[in-house]
Amino acid sequence: MRRNGPIRVAVVGAGVGGLALAGALRRSGAQVVVLERASEFAPVGSGLSLCGNGFRALDALSLGDRVRAVTADAPPPGTAGGRRPDGSWLIRFSSEATARIRVVDRTELHTALLDGLADVEIRTGAQVVAADDTGVTLADDERVGNFDVVVGADGLRSRVRAGWPADPGVTYAGYGAWRGITRRPIPLTAGGETFGSGKRFGIAPLRDGRVYWFAAISTDRDARPDHTVLREAFAGWHAPVGELIDATDADAVSYLPIEYLAQPLPSYRQGTRVLLGDAAHAMTPDLGQGANQALEDAAVLEKLLRPAIVAHDRQRISPALGEYDAIRRPRSQAVASQARLVGRVGQAAGVRAALRDAALRIAPDRVVSARSVRIQDWHP
Repeated sequence: MRRNGPIRVAVVGAGVGGLALAGALRRSGAQVVVLERASEFAPVGSGLSLCGNGFRALDALSLGDRVRAVTADAPPPGTAGGRRPDGSWLIRFSSEATARIRVVDRTELHTALLDGLADVEIRTGAQVVAADDTGVTLADDERVGNFDVVVGADGLRSRVRAGWPADPGVTYAGYGAWRGITRRPIPLTAGGETFGSGKRFGIAPLRDGRVYWFAAISTDRDARPDHTVLREAFAGWHAPVGELIDATDADAVSYLPIEYLAQPLPSYRQGTRVLLGDAAHAMTPDLGQGANQALEDAAVLEKLLRPAIVAHDRQRISPALGEYDAIRRPRSQAVASQARLVGRVGQAAGVRAALRDAALRIAPDRVVSARSVRIQDWHP
């Protein structure tokens, strides 16, 4: 058994999954360096859903209490489900499906995860252009090396994944999404998504009464529409859609074309490099599972690496990464496939939209809700 000091880990990317993993690995005894391409951590005018599976992962990473401090104490109030633009209900979610869901301001979540990084070195402005089994190369040709594990948590266009022999690249889902958080609380009696023809609007309250919302419109990939199109696109939709758009500062509304991995990866590890979150399984946001799957990745990877870290035993690293791939790839890729299907149905237009609405009307609420319950029924 070779013992050669603490296990050293580079985590490329300071998103939700990368930060959660970095702190947990450090608490297990690893020396951890986080490399983030952004020069600073700026506020993000967006929210995300944390579900039962995400909270179990956070608990396994010793972050559950810290994150619960920035989420609501209960699920979003009122009825949740899917509606038509006139406000009539197509489907209502069961209380079991929503009981463990909390919507959080992404900036507050990021701050909570940063606060859990005691003794972790964080380098901002570190633009990784290539990675190998022992380290990375930055844009200024600086070599950052001598690592036992390199974790690619660097998102959709991962530079760590770019070194994979079968990197599939990304593809466009056919629609773009605006996201915003109202500058003031807005009373709500219902949440969820509203389905139109080639467009959707989602509503989710935060713990302080402000509302996180998103709008998805089918458009060309290269389009960069201004947020002013929202008022026209959703004119006449049920309350409070128009009020939410008006109650959000224009400079706090973001837009992204929705993209995902063009093909499932055949492996999440290559040597002692390993992928996590969007770098491994970037998915459309249609199930609200992106961050939750990244947290699952982090919890499983930390658990499997812990024996090697505690024993300073590098011979255990490769088997641990192989087991991580075997555990995480089937589940995360299945969730990504479901998300793409839900997105295609949600963005249906014309006759297909009418067929979607008819199908949702006759589908038992419990059957539709069961999918969410199954996805959340995960334990590390």
